[in-house]
Amino acid sequence: MDQLFPFLANHPMLTAAWIGIFIAILVVSIRIKLSPVKQLSPQELTFVVNKQEGVIVDIRNDADFKKSRIVDSIHVSNDKINKNELSALEKHKDKPIIVVCVAGISAASAADKLVKAGFSNVNLLKGGMNAWVNAGLPVVKK
Repeated sequence: MDQLFPFLANHPMLTAAWIGIFIAILVVSIRIKLSPVKQLSPQELTFVVNKQEGVIVDIRNDADFKKSRIVDSIHVSNDKINKNELSALEKHKDKPIIVVCVAGISAASAADKLVKAGFSNVNLLKGGMNAWVNAGLPVVKK
């Protein structure tokens, strides 16, 4: 501990980088906690679908969706969500919606757009289809 402050004083760029990383992690953590969109694990997704009649919305491209998908998922491309073409989801507006993409990254922006469009209970699959497949859960292949 006696050497910590001299080290920090002698390495200002490294100190600034560590402080920046710490603040970034803190901001991201707070945003996740305060966001109306919750991240679900594959197991939580199955619970929401089975117990709360959740609807899985797959936003991957057409080729990936046709190759493999979660059972009973609805395909709405990310482009349609960006253009606010949500007619396929209107009848599910009051049900839990779970947005699925490849790795869980692009699903966050799509989920935010669904919240802005008036969907009351929007979630996303943490880790996307990669997490679903890695958990050994079933997919439909055609």
